[in-house]
Amino acid sequence: MTDHVPALEAQLNDFSADARRAALTQLLALAQQGQITLPPTAEIANMHCHTFFSFNGYGHSPASLAWLARKQGFRLVGSVDFDVLDAVDEFLWACDAAGVRASCGLETRVFLPEFASREINSPGEPGVLYHMGIGFTGSAVPDSAAPILADMRRRAEARNRAMLARLNAHLHPLALDYERDVLPLTPAGNATERHMLAAILSAAARTVPDPAEFWAAKLGLPAAQVAALLENPVKLGNTVRAKLMKRGGVGYVQPGPETFPSVDEFHRLIVACGALPCAAWLDGLSAGEQAMEELLGLLIEKGVAAFNIIPDRNWNISDPAVKAVKLEKLYQVVELAQKLDLPLNIGTEMNAAGQKLVDDFDAPELAPVRQAFLDGAYFIYGHTAAQRALGIGYQSEWAARHLPARRARNAFYTALGKQTPPGPDGLSRLRHAGPNPSPEEILKLVEQEERSRE
Repeated sequence: MTDHVPALEAQLNDFSADARRAALTQLLALAQQGQITLPPTAEIANMHCHTFFSFNGYGHSPASLAWLARKQGFRLVGSVDFDVLDAVDEFLWACDAAGVRASCGLETRVFLPEFASREINSPGEPGVLYHMGIGFTGSAVPDSAAPILADMRRRAEARNRAMLARLNAHLHPLALDYERDVLPLTPAGNATERHMLAAILSAAARTVPDPAEFWAAKLGLPAAQVAALLENPVKLGNTVRAKLMKRGGVGYVQPGPETFPSVDEFHRLIVACGALPCAAWLDGLSAGEQAMEELLGLLIEKGVAAFNIIPDRNWNISDPAVKAVKLEKLYQVVELAQKLDLPLNIGTEMNAAGQKLVDDFDAPELAPVRQAFLDGAYFIYGHTAAQRALGIGYQSEWAARHLPARRARNAFYTALGKQTPPGPDGLSRLRHAGPNPSPEEILKLVEQEERSRE
């Protein structure tokens, strides 16, 4: 490995898009020249990675995530960001260049009035749902849906500013300014709760004379416990967030029906972009998630076509009793998703330090669900490739005409995702299809193209 590779990898996370593109181009050129050895890709996938356009616990940009995936030998990788599509164009370009199958997603919180009295997957917030769209193929949004995305971003910023005002009142004499202290931590102005947390921790470390005394008073914790936390910045951050920014904390305000967009409104944005509404699961323990079949049935009626799971937090647990319960819930919800013809979108999030770079696909606990996880990853890549190349993704008129049954539609895009290589080669193969090709003709064409290159 050449000496300047670490500097190029650091440049991948520069806030300048031109700098990131130049760094990835140089790294891939070094790999092509044999100066960097990249492993062959294996059936490894992380389809839920936040980028620094919302928050990544390791600072990864879209280009950096693509390089990470290729360097680690991931076959498939997916970006997801809160409230913005800023990463999509860069991520697809970078994954094309790196030779990794890619998908792009959008996450937010919505309100589901039919479950207004039940907590779902946002702890302590009845009716509030972490919800997603996956399979976006561009950062641009049709004019018909642009106001929805703009409103999501506006709402998020308004919540942030109001929370920061409440936190400033509590943290006196520490006082942060949103423009001065928070926004510079973002590449494009989309700050999140975690950016505010980082700004607070940084300001306290720089300006507070006695951090142990300060945090003991502000968190209501014994000085000895705070002293131990100061030795572990990740735990300190988690504690500050839990005590001050989450339910019960001074910065928190209980959300209601008007706080977030409705499910239906969010779905209009997703479908207008040719992407797929995707339900998200926590752990099956809340009142809403204990009625999972009812919940998914309702969401399918509203257009949900896929289902997101974060596996690691549902099996990689030190307490044997808790692990047994959550692992069984995981198996049950995967079985339910398959029964309801919902492909799975799985990953580690990466929006906090300490989260895995990828799930442990060789773990015995994941053996019963591993193939379902991989099939879901191939599915959303298959949709993404078809939509990019021919405009015949999952939501297209072509798909509705040729594949009206969801199970058959899922099977087609899964097969396409397995057979279509990443990057320009795969898109080129698909573009060789004639006018109005049948699903069988497309799969046969891609297979023939593969054989001709062997």
